[in-house]
Amino acid sequence: MTEADAPATEPAGAAHRAAAPPLTERQRERRGRILHATAQLACRGGFEAVQMREVAESSQVALGTLYRYFPSKVHLLVATMHDQLERLHCTLRKSPPTGETAADRVAQTLMRAFGALQREPRLAEAMARALTFADRSVSPEVDQVSRQTTAIILDAMGGLEHPTPEQLSAVRVVEHTWLSALITWLAGRTSLAQVRVDIETVCRLIDLTETGARGGTASR
Repeated sequence: MTEADAPATEPAGAAHRAAAPPLTERQRERRGRILHATAQLACRGGFEAVQMREVAESSQVALGTLYRYFPSKVHLLVATMHDQLERLHCTLRKSPPTGETAADRVAQTLMRAFGALQREPRLAEAMARALTFADRSVSPEVDQVSRQTTAIILDAMGGLEHPTPEQLSAVRVVEHTWLSALITWLAGRTSLAQVRVDIETVCRLIDLTETGARGGTASR
């Protein structure tokens, strides 16, 4: 790994970035170009193709500017995953799942997300590798991915504004299973059919927590 690609390891840097003021419109546009260039490079050549200098050139920003936004390519690819999930969330809101139960809707949603990643396997593999390489310095980006995934699942459940601790726990388990299924599928260690079975199985936890929540309300 070259110096340009080495992940930052200083937690203080992550804390500083997490507390940064909101981006201006110009900065958001520049950040969007960076993430788009990253996704394009990853689609063509996977994790190894995402080099900081190439990203800077493709997005027409100075290399130093790119490093101010993203200290390493791990930060960059995890942020790209958040951007991809955010785009998917917008699509899902326009065409929400239609299952009868919350578990059905979440399973349908996650398989649609899986299908979107499946269409660009090199990009999916690059983002998944970045997540597995992420250390504490990448916590703000990883947290954004987790929050976005949680929001997608909660929307599929019915747009819960105040989920119970049990429901949030089930969502975390579902999220972890989905990510693990993605990683094992990308590595060729599991089939798409098995991924679907695993996702549908873990999503049953959601219906169990909803039953518990209704029971708790009735008992009161």
